[in-house]
This record gives sequence, structure tokens and C-alpha cells, in this order.
Amino acid sequence: MRRVSRPTREKFALDLLVWSFAGLLAFFVRLDLPLLEHKRTIAFYLAVGFVPKAALIFYFGLHRQSWHKIGVRDLYRFAAVIFSWTVLVYVVNFVVSQWTLVPRSVPLIEGALALLLMGGMRLLARVLFEREGVRATSGSSKRVLVIGAGEAGTMMVRELLRHPESGLIPVGFLDDEPMKRSQNYMGLPVLGVMDALPRVASEQAVDEVLIAMPSAPGRVVRRVVELAREAGVKHRIIPGIHEILSGQVALSQIRDVSLEDLLRRDAVKLETGSITSYITGRTVLVTGAGGSIGSEIVRQVCRFKPARIVLLGRGENSIFSIEQELKRNWPELEYALVIGDVRDRGKLEAVFSTFKPQVVFHAAAHKHVYLMELNPDEAILNNIFGTKNLVDLAVEHGVERFVNISTDKAVNPTSVMGASKRMAEYVLEGASRRAAPHQTFSSVRFGNVLGSRGSVIPKFQQQIRDGGPVTVTDPQMVRYFMLIPEAAQLVLQAGGLPENGAVYVLDMGEPVKIVDLASDVIRLSGFEVGKDIEIVFTGAVAGEKLYEELLTSDEGTQSSKYEKIFVAQQATLSDEALQSVLSQLESAARARDGAGIRSVLLKVIPGATIKTSNPSV
Repeated sequence: MRRVSRPTREKFALDLLVWSFAGLLAFFVRLDLPLLEHKRTIAFYLAVGFVPKAALIFYFGLHRQSWHKIGVRDLYRFAAVIFSWTVLVYVVNFVVSQWTLVPRSVPLIEGALALLLMGGMRLLARVLFEREGVRATSGSSKRVLVIGAGEAGTMMVRELLRHPESGLIPVGFLDDEPMKRSQNYMGLPVLGVMDALPRVASEQAVDEVLIAMPSAPGRVVRRVVELAREAGVKHRIIPGIHEILSGQVALSQIRDVSLEDLLRRDAVKLETGSITSYITGRTVLVTGAGGSIGSEIVRQVCRFKPARIVLLGRGENSIFSIEQELKRNWPELEYALVIGDVRDRGKLEAVFSTFKPQVVFHAAAHKHVYLMELNPDEAILNNIFGTKNLVDLAVEHGVERFVNISTDKAVNPTSVMGASKRMAEYVLEGASRRAAPHQTFSSVRFGNVLGSRGSVIPKFQQQIRDGGPVTVTDPQMVRYFMLIPEAAQLVLQAGGLPENGAVYVLDMGEPVKIVDLASDVIRLSGFEVGKDIEIVFTGAVAGEKLYEELLTSDEGTQSSKYEKIFVAQQATLSDEALQSVLSQLESAARARDGAGIRSVLLKVIPGATIKTSNPSV
């Protein structure tokens, strides 16, 4: 038998006494004094209800509710119990009132009074607990100003009030929405707009600013951070919408502002129906599955319950890592691990014959511009002919959807890497002409992915750990950036579009100056630019452009059914021209003829300006 603790017994007794007292009070309200004239009726009514009320309190565990942390769901629970009992007693009394002489309205009055008294006890206990907790932590507590009076902000304030032991005392909100000005949320006022942060922080003696806008774009977060710095107060943030998958906000999710927060844009709104229709219940092959983009595509695909997912990659450590994640997060999912190279046609033939993939996401590629300038043969053999191997087998084995991950560096390329990815787009477009009616081949083109392997951010962070300087090639260098989850989600979304042979261009937002990015990384690391860490300009490396483009001047775009995805109207190569170019490139790559490779690429790709003097092996 379950033991009942002393505080629980006391709450049980208090609930029963207050509920019974509500019945006595109901007679007083209904009949007024003197009650002694009706003492037998009152005694009968209270006695008959005493045992059933005790049973209801015990059965539904009302006495086990934590009063000092009472929430809306707890209130709903005890209100439902009281309401059900009230309705039952009212109906019974209505039928037998001529014998009991209990006024018909008494059960209704009793129910209303019980709700007020029992609910009031719980709310009072919570208020007293929170006040006591605030007093107990007042010596070390911090006054917090919450930026954003939306759902996330109010949920966070509720958490702070329920957990005074955190030492964070909310004093109010700031919000730019006109309808929220001069309003109160969770008992706290909206003290002004975000631009008033320095003034409000001073007036309210604020110690910390909490940014509670998980779907706010990076420019808004950046503005709040700058205002907080101006006010001289610490700033932290609730993660972006990509990180809050459950829809809940908890104290544990508060963290320091990161670069991803400063660069994020409006959240991607997935139309999950189209993704579900081509992934759920199918076998999905992801190449480069251990890489930054490939592994995120794996995570996103798992959400849509494929029948099986095949992870193909060259690096055993990275494949092992994503496998461990699958075991933790999707233990029910069937998967296969393949260590292999997309240049190995025989290995790929075995993969397609064994697993019969119906959907392929091709993320395996060499992507480092400078290294591919030194090794152009590897760029050609991996990025072009590795793609061709996969595409040919996909056509032969009846793959339904094939999505190739491309890059903005394929546009007017100044590097062998960029040109090789443009040729891969031509390979996909050529395969679309050979495809069966049920097959779709497409490429998705986007810019730099923040936090991917080899990206500029880890480089900056390492330079800061080494004491500086942070190196930037040119003060005018700009790049488009996208978060890894955002890029992967849009790739999946584009995969559901019907245009065969299309090149989809993702909306990358506004380009970012690399020098501004470097400054942000330095500041977020707790240093000052020029004082603690210097920024040094080193000059552009071979194959690098000052700015990237997502389209050539001849392409233009057509809108798709999704606002962040566009269709590039690209020039095409005929089957004969494509085969001729591929033959020339393969011969030059096998001969390790860097100059010959560049010469062929310059002839075939519009807008290419690849230098031919770079030393290579």
C-alpha cells in the first residue's frame, strides 16, 4: 500500500474541509441567516457528500498536487473533478428535492465556492512560495529584462517565476508590436520598444537581458545585442526555432548568444505533405552521409519515417558518428552503413543492386576551393564523374527522386571546384532527358553553410584561441550564409518539386561581409576588435571571388510553389556536347593535366574565368 506523507495528509484534510465548508457557505448564501432552522437539511447534505468528496480527492490525487508549483493543467484537473461532482449532485437533488428540501441552487453555489476557495488556496501557496524564494535569493539574484512578449517570452517568465531558485527575477518586457505596449503579461509590464533598452535597463537596474524571440531574424537579434552592449548588461538568448523542436521553452535552453543567432533569418516553413509523399516508406540513399550537410539531411529524412536509409561515405569515423546518433534518436529505424567512394562504379553498382534505393540525396563532393586548385584532377573525378556514376545507376535502377547538392560557386566560376559543380549540374540535366516518366533529377544550389566543416567560422575561432590575429582575405569580401538545418530542410523541400532537370536556387537572404563576421566572432568570444584581437587582411587566394552569385546574368529565375525556392532558367548542353566535354575532362584528369582541365572548363561554362597558371599536381 502506498504510504501517504504528512504534507500530503494535511492537504487531503484541508481540501476535504474546505470543500465541505463550501457546502455550508452555499446554504448561507442561498438561505441567509438563521441557518439553525435548516440544520437537519444542512447536516444531511454535508454528511451525504463527505465520503464521496473524500473518495474523489483521493482517487484523482488532488492532495498530491504541488501547490507551490501549481500550473494551469493542475487547476483544470481539480476543476473538472468539482464540476463533475456538482453536476451529479444537482441532477440527483433536482429529482429528489421534494423529499430532501435542499434548494436546487445549493449544489451549483457550492461548486462555484469550492472552485474559488480550493483554487485560491493553491494560488496563494504558489505566490507565497515564489515571494519567499525571491527573498531567499535576493542577495545573489539578477534582474532580468525579457525581449519579446510573445509566447516564448511569457512561457520563459512563467518558468522563471516557478523557479525562483534560479536567481533570475523578471522585471518586465520590451516589444516592438504596438498592440502590446502598455500591456501586462504574467503580471509584468511591457516597458517599451526594443530601442528603449538602454534607458529601461538603467531605470530598472537590469542585470541581464534575455532575448525570447526564437523565430526572429538575425538582424533583430543583432540589434538587441548591440543595444545590450551599449547598456553594459549581459545578454543571453532562447535558441532559434530550429533548435526548439518540442515547442516548449525551459530554463535549460537559455544560452549565450551565438553567431548563428546573429545570422539567422525567418524560420523555414516546411510543407511536410510533399516531403512525406516521396520519403515515407521508401529506401533513401544519402552520399557523403558523414559530412556536415549529408549528416543533417540524414537527420531530417529520419523525421519522415523512411523504410530504410543507406548511409554512404568515405570516412569511417564520420559514418560511425552519425550511426551512433541514429541509435540514440531513431532506434526503430532500419539503416545500412556503406564505406565507399562515389568514384568506385563497382561499389556503387553493388549498393544499388542490394538496397534498391528509391530516393537519392547526393552530398558527397570535394568543396575546398584552394585545395581543388592544387588538385584539379580530384575535383573532376570526384565531383563530376562520381556524380555521373550515381546518376547513370539511378537511371538504370529506376530511382524516383535524385537530388544533387550544388553551390553558388558554380555560377560564373573562378575556380575548378566551382566549375566542377556546374558540370555536375549539366550531368543531372542530361540524365533528366534519359529518365523514365516516374523519375525526377534536380540540383539544389546554395551558398556557404554556417558551421559546416572547413567553413570560415571554425577557422576564426581557432585563431582567437591562438591569441589572434584573425585573418580575412579582403575587406570587401562578402558571402551568403545559411544554417545547416535550414539548408537541409530546403533540400528536402526542393526534392518534392516536379520539374525534371531543374536547378533550384535557395533564397540565401542578404550577403554578409566576412570582416563583419570576423568582428562578431571576436566580440562573442568576449574580446574587443583591435584591442584584444586584431583583424589582418591577407589578400584573396587562388580561385576566390569577392562576392558569390546564385545566378548568372543569363539565367534569371522562376518562382516555385515555395517562397524560399526558385527555379534557375539555365543554359543547357546537348547530349552530344555533354559527352564530348566529359570525355575531354576525363582524359585530362586521368593524365593529371591541370592546364588541360581548366582549358576545357573555360570553353564550355558560360562566365567562367578560371586562371590557368595555378601550380597543381
